[in-house]
Amino acid sequence: MSAAPVDRFAPFADKMRDAGLPAIAVDCFRYYFERYLRGDTGTVPESSITPLEDVADATELARYRDAGRRAVERAVVVKLNGGLGTSMGLSAAKSLLPAKDGLSFLDIIVRQVLHLRRVYGCPLPLVLMNSFRTRADSQKVLARYPELAGELPADFLQHKVPRITKDAGAPAAWPGNPEHEWCPPGHGDLYPALVSSGLLDALLARGMRWAFVSNSDNLGAVLDVDILGWIASEEIPFVMEVADRSEADKKGGHLARDRAGRLLLRESAQCRKEDEAVFQDVLRHRYFNTNNLWIDLEVLARVLRERGGILGLPMITNEKPVDPDDPASPRVVQLETAMGAAIAVFEGARAVRVARDRLVPVKTTSDLLVLWSDAYELAADFRVVASPRRTEPDLVVDLDPKYYRQVADLQARFPEGAPSLVRCRRFVVRGDVRFGGGAVVEGDVRVVHDGPEQRVVPAGTVLQG
Repeated sequence: MSAAPVDRFAPFADKMRDAGLPAIAVDCFRYYFERYLRGDTGTVPESSITPLEDVADATELARYRDAGRRAVERAVVVKLNGGLGTSMGLSAAKSLLPAKDGLSFLDIIVRQVLHLRRVYGCPLPLVLMNSFRTRADSQKVLARYPELAGELPADFLQHKVPRITKDAGAPAAWPGNPEHEWCPPGHGDLYPALVSSGLLDALLARGMRWAFVSNSDNLGAVLDVDILGWIASEEIPFVMEVADRSEADKKGGHLARDRAGRLLLRESAQCRKEDEAVFQDVLRHRYFNTNNLWIDLEVLARVLRERGGILGLPMITNEKPVDPDDPASPRVVQLETAMGAAIAVFEGARAVRVARDRLVPVKTTSDLLVLWSDAYELAADFRVVASPRRTEPDLVVDLDPKYYRQVADLQARFPEGAPSLVRCRRFVVRGDVRFGGGAVVEGDVRVVHDGPEQRVVPAGTVLQG
């Protein structure tokens, strides 16, 4: 009599249930774990896709503005707010960082939404997708804005999933810090989290139809009534905002079509080594994903019902040390999905080309310094926009990661604030350099210091290249 087959997922299911995770989270992780066991790495070969050429342009959608104004009362703004910004040395929600004029990212987001409410005369909801680590701090910020409260909850929680040991394919164990045994499943978790939280049903019950979803660290992502009106009028189930790729974007995910002509998103982690040069060819693959998405909630609910709660998004596998502070610790695998990958799931999904001002991301301290500087301004409607005084549209700042990687490092070396960058094209710093207040950077400037002592650039110095 043969032995019963071993269910390799059983210890993962037990671990997730013991942690209080809902059934849909367990089922979704089982789906991707079984794909992982079958050897599915989630790669998308260049030979299986064709470049994207035909894209709608947001500048041509003004004729839909009236429809958008009518549709706002059935729209909701969703911000992905689960990130801690650990790559910048943070242990709290990244959106609580100071962003502009003494306001945090989250302060500005709230004020953007409150401004839209006043303009369009409707109670536009703002909902955060938080993680367990960002929820409490973010709720404290929201509590400062009682006028924001409404019938809907202010947030919902993304799930977490176990890390997988590279050698044994078992749940990772790290008793010294059990948090390292878990990881977020990528922002593709948006869809099952909307279901398990009950938020999707709550939105539909209140007549909400369209969700505008974006990252909380992108202060250029504000609900646009022209795009909304186009979506509502044409009944488009899913829209991704894309922008023209430049050399600075070549490592980011791009949009393409599969052999059947459907749109798909390919991330760098899904690119084979031999396809890397073509992946980074910005003339061949011209459009990158801004991660600003528009979703028809009624269609989403139907598709989730049809698929048993599992959209079946392309999988991304990431290998890391179980302890991020110890590169020699055992290797683990994280299974993730990207929310933009859902563009391949919805029949009739579209992309829309938007200007770069809808993408003001902050992923590094170099990005944060640019945001703090006079290169950006806070408009009356609380949009963060490029200063009209900027002489170079493509400003690049590259700070030495050895000395500026963490926010505390940045603040210590720019103790009196960011230098003027409004006339700067490129600003590169290598070595331990501290800048006095009122410094000005113009043109193409490279500051290099390799001495053992910290170099100080005096207050008021004008650096020109």
